[in-house]
Amino acid sequence: VQLQASGGGLVQAGGSLRLSCAASGFLLDYFFIGWFRQAPGKEREWVSCINSGAGSTYYADSVKGRFTISRDNAKNTVYLQMNSLKPEDTAVYHCAADGGPSSRCINISYEYWGRGTLVTVSS
Repeated sequence: VQLQASGGGLVQAGGSLRLSCAASGFLLDYFFIGWFRQAPGKEREWVSCINSGAGSTYYADSVKGRFTISRDNAKNTVYLQMNSLKPEDTAVYHCAADGGPSSRCINISYEYWGRGTLVTVSS
């Protein structure tokens, strides 16, 4: 089981980025997938997640309305579209996967983690 996040970079405030979380060794459709971020000197923060199967989505209040999580089963990839970026969105973003048995992807302990991708938003 491997996860790889990509798509980070440097963007000006108000700009957009799309992060990708590609999986190998398992099908993302059967797992909860979460995005987390950790800014320098701060604790890791949950950002968003998508349920397995039907794919209900959830967002932290800090990103609601600006970020969108989605899944492409054909590419076995989960995306995080980030719009209206702010300097406080600057962080290393990680994706994570868990096979359950919870009914929702929020407030769970994720088992599999990928290497992160750095997002830097300049003011």
